[in-house]
Amino acid sequence: MKVTVVGGSIGGLTAACLLRDAGHQVSVYERSSVRLEQRGAGIGFLPATYRYLQTRAAVDIEKISVKTDHIRYLDDKSKVVYDAKHQYRFSSWNAVYSSTLAHFGSNEYHLDSEVVNFSQSSESVSISLKNGRSITADLLVGADGIGSFMRESLVPTSKSVYAGYVAWRGMVPESKLSSELIERLGDAITYFVYPGSHILVYPIPDHEDRVTPGNRLINFVWYCNYPSGKEFDLLMTDKNGLLREVSIPPGLVSEHNVEQVKLMALRFLPKVLSDLVVATVEPFVQVIYDVDIDQMAFGRVCLIGDAGIVVRPHAAAGTAKAAADGWALAEALEKHVTLEEALEAWQFSQLTMAKNLLERTRRVGSKSQFLNTWDSSDPEVIFGLNQPGN
Repeated sequence: MKVTVVGGSIGGLTAACLLRDAGHQVSVYERSSVRLEQRGAGIGFLPATYRYLQTRAAVDIEKISVKTDHIRYLDDKSKVVYDAKHQYRFSSWNAVYSSTLAHFGSNEYHLDSEVVNFSQSSESVSISLKNGRSITADLLVGADGIGSFMRESLVPTSKSVYAGYVAWRGMVPESKLSSELIERLGDAITYFVYPGSHILVYPIPDHEDRVTPGNRLINFVWYCNYPSGKEFDLLMTDKNGLLREVSIPPGLVSEHNVEQVKLMALRFLPKVLSDLVVATVEPFVQVIYDVDIDQMAFGRVCLIGDAGIVVRPHAAAGTAKAAADGWALAEALEKHVTLEEALEAWQFSQLTMAKNLLERTRRVGSKSQFLNTWDSSDPEVIFGLNQPGN
């Protein structure tokens, strides 16, 4: 088939690679005019995320990820109060994106190609781009993320529901940190939980994808409650006065809000973690939203990853969910005779997976942000796609 993938991030690229491997003619259309970049933000590197790179693209995941062997919790005096052996992998968004794009190649990866309209018949899908180009395909795969134009077009009743809190995020080069701080934070995922909040810290590759100690970044994700209204709007107004809905990238958070988050760190966090936040040059903000829909397949069109159901980050499974959607789509197309049968089977399995993950991440978020029932030994707080630890 001729397949058009809308959205050239990690999920769209993974699906494109898989569908091309299956013999389809695949093109990716990305609205950005330049290669995507998220300044190296850390991601949990779950098996579903690196499965393609490891098994099909011959990428040595040891070279683009950092392995940690402990889960640790600190108290407000920076003392370790919980330490369990548990292995995770962490990478950066840039490292995974670059590796996947390098494998897919640039010939059928089209930048500055924003979709503005699409329609379908029983035989094909017609797509119109903002640059005036028109495309015809047999299958249209929507992978255009949390603010998906395709989801909005296909499910106009869908809504992004604010969870009541945001994630402050940031990275600091190990070269800018004390040897004591690196020793304490470099071999584990480290948590601090206090009423109405929690922060987690872990090492990731640096901007040049270096993973050796001393060359890495220490990444933090700090969940903080902000009620809707004036306080939230002030937070989400960037340094240029623009009110943003989903996130404020590094370098664009207002000076006032950068100062405020560092003051918050000094007030609420143990010193080993407040030192990290204060050392962050360009912290940034990600709003935590839920998006729940009941349909992901629409004739010759389907939605994958965050273009479909958006889950909270507490399972570290956002990129893994998108990758799993791509694998399941390729397998369903191979297994079933007709596109209709394939998408029906694919939708059933992936909706089930996504809705289970959404409910689990909602529960985990509520435990820390509102109920104050987070327990370090609770198995549900372990990362995983299909279930904690898997």
